[in-house]
Amino acid sequence: MKKGVVVKSTGSWYTVKMEEETIACRIVGRFRLEGHRLTNPVAVGDQVMVEVEDLEERTGVIRKILPRTNYVLRQSPRRKHFMHLMAANIDQALLIVTLREPMLKSGFIDRYLLMTEPYDIPVIILFNKRDVYQPEDFTRLEQLEEIYQNIGYTTISASAITGENIEQLRSLLIHKRTLVSGQSGVGKTTILNALDPTLGLREGALSDYSGKGQHTTTFAEMYFLDQQTEIIDTPGIKTLAFNNLEVQDVAHNFREFFEASDQCRFHNCTHRNEPSCAVKEAVEKGEISEVRYQNYLMILQEIEDQNYWELHQDY
Repeated sequence: MKKGVVVKSTGSWYTVKMEEETIACRIVGRFRLEGHRLTNPVAVGDQVMVEVEDLEERTGVIRKILPRTNYVLRQSPRRKHFMHLMAANIDQALLIVTLREPMLKSGFIDRYLLMTEPYDIPVIILFNKRDVYQPEDFTRLEQLEEIYQNIGYTTISASAITGENIEQLRSLLIHKRTLVSGQSGVGKTTILNALDPTLGLREGALSDYSGKGQHTTTFAEMYFLDQQTEIIDTPGIKTLAFNNLEVQDVAHNFREFFEASDQCRFHNCTHRNEPSCAVKEAVEKGEISEVRYQNYLMILQEIEDQNYWELHQDY
């Protein structure tokens, strides 16, 4: 068997890059992940052991997935009782958002961070399309950058069209493997083409009817900006839900809440109605963002609104 890395996933076939060649592989047998039911047991970025079946046709079989250093997991958008592996073995994530065309969905950034925080994956939050921002957008941009910088995330604003701050972005990606994500229409593909015009990726436009982005990326795929700089591009995200999480999972993965919770009276405090809650006190003092806190409450409510049947029905 030969060792390789998965560089493209189409759901049924996986492109695996080995030292001098790439081959198309299928999987045989069942691969599991901590009891989760998965729509795709193998992710781009996975290191795998491959048995080559046909040298001429360049096909093989993935026999083993090597241990992962980390992974990013989301609820499947089509099968809500299943999970979908977005990528594995990454150094950081780049979340691309924009305040206009299309407008940033309320709470979207915090929902995304719930997927990366369990593995302490560094996240760069890129506010794209600053060339179309209005004065009020720049005020909001300043507020959002302050919120996320204050809790340790890197933020940058840029324009793929004008090239503003693209070189600064490139410097943050060099010699790392980066998962790139964002809502449909935020300019993700345009950003990648700006970073490396030789990629020649197909760019989409906003729908005239809905004002939303249209998918240009169908499957996850790894691209190489140079031999040591890897980008994993993923399909645009429409919604993020969390059938896989419990209330305490959310509380533990809002990083500043978790840090403050040491001072809460109750060790299992959910930071809502409990007395002597250090998180609520910090919100009232302006030490924790009111915006983040409201997003947190909304996610908790969604999780609790899911009844037992929704969480445990076997499909």
